[in-house]
Amino acid sequence: MSTTATGFEEPMRRALAQAALAAVRDEVPVGAVVVGPSGEVLAEAGNDREGTADPTAHAEVLALRAAARSLGGWRLSGCTLVVTLEPCTMCAGAAVLSRVDRVVYGAVDEKAGAVGSLWDVVRDRRLNHRPEVIAGVLAAECASLLRDFFAERRG
Repeated sequence: MSTTATGFEEPMRRALAQAALAAVRDEVPVGAVVVGPSGEVLAEAGNDREGTADPTAHAEVLALRAAARSLGGWRLSGCTLVVTLEPCTMCAGAAVLSRVDRVVYGAVDEKAGAVGSLWDVVRDRRLNHRPEVIAGVLAAECASLLRDFFAERRG
């Protein structure tokens, strides 16, 4: 596992902007960006489960789908998934199945994280693809956005 965050602050800031937009729509503020092999942003998305009534409309899945459309194929080799919150099992599985080279995330999700916290789907040796993981990029900012969102709802 790599722990260097160098070079991923800017895409994480874009993911944070998507998370903030999701919060405005009363969605859990998670944002994701897919960066292409040349460093270009291929797709960005925020959670949209409430708005679409779709349980799979997590930011990661939406961004991976949009990146695949942008590239014209489902294999996202050479790409990086940048997300504000550690992916859940569904999103970690989507990262593996899409063949991204790496997963970069901000805040740890101790309750549902599947990239090292609760489970470690992306590094399971039984799978045929294992992306590099870079954790903790702008972690305090990512966690703060989530903490503030839920504190406001609890009143």
